[in-house]
Amino acid sequence: MNKTTEADSYYNNLESMSIHELLENMNKEDKTVPLAVEKAIPQIEKLVEVVVTKMQQGGRLFYMGAGTSGRLGILDASECPPTYGIEQGRVVGLIAGGDTAIRKAVEFAEDDIAQGWADLQEYKINTNDVVVGIAASGTTPYVIGALETCNKEGIETGCIVCNHGSPVAAVSKFPIEVVVGPEFVTGSTRMKSGTAQKLVLNMISTSVMIKLGRVKGNKMVDMALSNNKLVDRGTRMIMKNTGLEDYEYAKELLLKYGSVRKATESLSK
Repeated sequence: MNKTTEADSYYNNLESMSIHELLENMNKEDKTVPLAVEKAIPQIEKLVEVVVTKMQQGGRLFYMGAGTSGRLGILDASECPPTYGIEQGRVVGLIAGGDTAIRKAVEFAEDDIAQGWADLQEYKINTNDVVVGIAASGTTPYVIGALETCNKEGIETGCIVCNHGSPVAAVSKFPIEVVVGPEFVTGSTRMKSGTAQKLVLNMISTSVMIKLGRVKGNKMVDMALSNNKLVDRGTRMIMKNTGLEDYEYAKELLLKYGSVRKATESLSK
């Protein structure tokens, strides 16, 4: 397959550029990423519809990848419980090489075609769940092996890749292909490809959580109250939602009921 993620950069002699030129050219390339994501919205929509349906039935969403792709999936998964109050373990991120690989590269971990499925089995993966492979190149064996076995087991599969016609997309029932073209530094897919993957992950998890009822109006009414900033935000949400003018009373209600949603509902009874 022709990998645009490995194609030569449009720029050369980078070491000769001034800092300003480097930053300006990187920014120029970054501006193309949202346009590439826009073209993939129909594909994203199909995957989101499946994830919403499965999660409404009690299923889970799994992201899996290697290197930057795996880390981005873990980031998105880890932010769902505090942001939306969804139970831990409903959105799960897996990375080739295990938790060690989050901070430090584990050599050749992504080349093990059987390990992805083995990692999923630890979570008792089943047909209620959806597995999304994340791979900029679309050729990661860790992801391919897992998705192939998921398909055989009747588990819904999707992917986020940055090349057309990749093996990962071929084994995904709901592929998302966001082709951003050559990287500023040739082959450095943590740049435009990573940005594209992050944007798509934002779109998937946010739209899923909204459809699961975790947002009211435009507010995160089930967010975890895990620091003073969020307690303050929640207090002001209650005041705005109910017209209550007493900050301390609104804060007292928030801490008593544990969420903006429950505190607001207590005032309407």
